[in-house]
Amino acid sequence: MPLSSEFLYGYATAAYQIEGGRTDGKGDSIWDVFTHKPGKITNDQNGDIACDSYHLYKEDIALLKEFGAGAYRFSISWSRVIPLGGRNDPINEAGIQYYNSLIDELLKEGINPLATLYHWDLPQALYDRYGGWLNKEEVSVDFERYARLCYERFGDRVKHWITINEPWCASAWGYSTGRMAPGHTSDRKWSPVGDTKTEPWIVGHSLLISHAKAVKVYREEFKPSQNGQIGITLNCDWAEPYDESPEAKDAASRRLDVSLGWFADPIYLGYYPESMKRMLGPRLPEFTPAERDIVMNSSDFFGLNSYTTSLIKAPDPAGKNADSTDERAPDEIPDASTMEVLACVSDTQIGPDGKLIGRKSGATWLVNCPWGFRKLLRTRFPG
Repeated sequence: MPLSSEFLYGYATAAYQIEGGRTDGKGDSIWDVFTHKPGKITNDQNGDIACDSYHLYKEDIALLKEFGAGAYRFSISWSRVIPLGGRNDPINEAGIQYYNSLIDELLKEGINPLATLYHWDLPQALYDRYGGWLNKEEVSVDFERYARLCYERFGDRVKHWITINEPWCASAWGYSTGRMAPGHTSDRKWSPVGDTKTEPWIVGHSLLISHAKAVKVYREEFKPSQNGQIGITLNCDWAEPYDESPEAKDAASRRLDVSLGWFADPIYLGYYPESMKRMLGPRLPEFTPAERDIVMNSSDFFGLNSYTTSLIKAPDPAGKNADSTDERAPDEIPDASTMEVLACVSDTQIGPDGKLIGRKSGATWLVNCPWGFRKLLRTRFPG
């Protein structure tokens, strides 16, 4: 079946994962600092060089063209364009020039540029200054200024904007199990700072408010002249009940609420999922009327990343926590352990028959399971 002319076939990357280029005035992000802490990443690897796309972007774009890409989604490094990140901090024109060159080269080769404002790499200076995403009032103002700068400098050519990529990961991995920057967790064997019971929800709320403010700025100040679209990209894997028991079905529903509903429901419905309200009580922040007004309908499109599927059961009655028993490297532990903490579920990819639910891939956490993505779309978004 031929694809619609509106279908965009392409590739996506993240600044810290590919750029390298820790030079030309770029400031450190929380990932620069996190990966240089011994033991946080397998083999103590870091992104100082990565794929060196900062210097090799023309070769990368040539490969995109060779592969037939019609679109390329890249993220902008906040600390490359504003090294200290803040509303009154100086702009790094060398960083601006890099993204101008990248965008111009993409357009020259007939590739549609899609820009992500935030792919988890908060400027370290803002984390040091006021706690980063734990300080909603401060970080939302600084993110708004950063977004406005990007619209001003790149919006004449970029017509598709993503404010934040996978806020779930930034909140859950960064502030629950601490397996991602900045590494906060209640597990003192892993980090001296963090509160798993409260911080993920505070950070998630801050990300939503910052997203909404950035959308508001674009719609009011730039969309009338630039005629672009703006939204957010969420991530969710399908949660299949392990069996037909009511407990498994309830757990699977709760997992979907915590992975997708946490961010999608406020944007499309105006409130957090009821299951999260019941489970978390006062730990889940409440929207003020003004916040609800700007968050509701703050996306021109629905962005969704989905990777695999898990089988879900009610929590282990013994309270076994995968985070404290998993012997793999920190960045190889699957979402199962994080979800066990956040959603109070037991997560596995081994079925009742003892077999893996899909085909193995090159990554320890990634099982190929396309039927799960189909179920996710049809169940959560019927029609």
